[in-house]
Parts: sequence; structure tokens; C-alpha cells
Amino acid sequence: MELNSIKIRHDKYAPYWALALFIFGTIGLSTIWIDLGSFWKGYALDMTGPAWNYILFRGLFTSYTNNVWIRFFTPNRTLIIFLLVCVVIETLQYYNIYNSTYDKWDFLAYVSILIPLFLIDRNQNQKKDK
Repeated sequence: MELNSIKIRHDKYAPYWALALFIFGTIGLSTIWIDLGSFWKGYALDMTGPAWNYILFRGLFTSYTNNVWIRFFTPNRTLIIFLLVCVVIETLQYYNIYNSTYDKWDFLAYVSILIPLFLIDRNQNQKKDK
């Protein structure tokens, strides 16, 4: 019975997550197609990239499934992994390991959408557990 209610709740919100995935993906990818200034070029992808990947990794955009992938990528674990990846990316930029520009404001850009998505996802999961 509990698994059925989890599925119903997940599937209820899946279309909204799919729409968010589409919007974040479109905005992120359009940064290479359209030049809307320095903020757009410098931060839009940093803001939307982790967000759309969070939705993808968590499987929030599709119907509910209970598999190893979904059980591994819990909201907390996914957030921690993504934050670590963002720190590694910025560290590589800081030490000029690859051709890019280090910017300390990228850290804020990474979490500006990621943290709110995490909080929404965690809230939905807490409701599932009740």
C-alpha cells in the first residue's frame, strides 16, 4: 500500500519536473546559441546545468520506478555529489588544468537553483514517508 502511495505522489509531480527539466535544459543550451550579455554567458549555464542534471539523476521527470539507480541517488546523496563535482570543476579552473576562467561567483550560481530543487524534492519525499 505504501509503495502505491509513493508511486501516485511521484507520478503526480513528474510532469512539473519534466517541464522544469525542459526549461532549464533550453536555457542552459541556449547560452551557446544566443548572446544576451556577460551574465548570460557567464552564469546561466552554471545555474541551470546542475539543476537539470539533478532532475535527470533523480528520475523526477518520469513515472516512478524502484531500482538501484533511484535508491542510490537519494536527494541528500545527489546534492552532495553534485556539490562535490562543482567544487572539483572550480578547483580545476583555479589551477588552470583546462582552458577556462575561475570565478568565485560560480559557486553561488551552481547552488542558486540546485538548492531550491533539492528542498522541493526532499519535501516531496518527506511527505511520501508519512
